[in-house]
Amino acid sequence: MAEYEACIMGLNLAIDMNIQELLVIGDSDLLVYQVQGEWATKDTNILPYLYHVQELIKRFTKIKFKCVPRIQNKFADALATLSSMIQHPDKNFIDPILVRIQNQLAYYAHVEEETDGRPWFHDIKDYLAKGEYPKQSNHTQKRTLGRLSNHFFQSGGTLYRRTLDIGLLRCVDANEASRFLE
Repeated sequence: MAEYEACIMGLNLAIDMNIQELLVIGDSDLLVYQVQGEWATKDTNILPYLYHVQELIKRFTKIKFKCVPRIQNKFADALATLSSMIQHPDKNFIDPILVRIQNQLAYYAHVEEETDGRPWFHDIKDYLAKGEYPKQSNHTQKRTLGRLSNHFFQSGGTLYRRTLDIGLLRCVDANEASRFLE
């Protein structure tokens, strides 16, 4: 879904810029081949995204999707990281996609409350903002925090984690995670 959301945002930006011909390069075989109609999906969570992308495609005179193997996607990773750090001047976000709720079994997950009242990422966020270690931390904890912080960045007060396989993840506290699960 995150890959589809990124694609939708990119297509919307191209439409806003009145671009008529577009080459979309991605490292997600799934997205590229589903959009091209070569692969089908029965996943009810993905279908609304796929239909939305197919509607946006109709607004271009020429559009082509190309898949780049993950091993060759260093350029795509760099662009994804850069694009996550900037905001569109019009704060152009993805239009909401209506999803029908089906009566079926749901999965349950437990989110633990923070014992000190701070979110799990408090020290990382504080270190990135101030460049200072927590007062009570020892040498090993400082090294670990420094190493961990290399995978995170802040944008607009929100903390994000970069991953190689998923892309960007927004960090949330226990309350927000529980709300998402509900």
